[in-house]
Amino acid sequence: QVQLVESGGGLVQPGGSLRLSCVASTSIFRTYVMGWYRQAPGKQRELVANIGVGGRTNYADSVKDRLTISRDNAKNTVYLQMNSLKPEDTAVYYCSARLPFEATNYWGQGTQVTVST
Repeated sequence: QVQLVESGGGLVQPGGSLRLSCVASTSIFRTYVMGWYRQAPGKQRELVANIGVGGRTNYADSVKDRLTISRDNAKNTVYLQMNSLKPEDTAVYYCSARLPFEATNYWGQGTQVTVST
């Protein structure tokens, strides 16, 4: 069992930046594939980005060149740096953790990001 706690969400104007953080309660954090998903009102949860145990990253086309995922294994933390934010980025952002080759995803409680004037 892994517990995930997100932070860093909030209200930002279009074009602004936020950095989300997610701390995982596991002694083997470095073995997990970490990801960020988001869910907007009335829409399905979608993958934003993930980062493998070796640091390889994968992004949704809609966020490439604007959002950056990174991890600090010494701090059991995964980050999502969000730049040039758009109103369509408004959603609840969820952190996820999964062991490679396993189907089970652990989820955080989510953090709200609102991009608006």
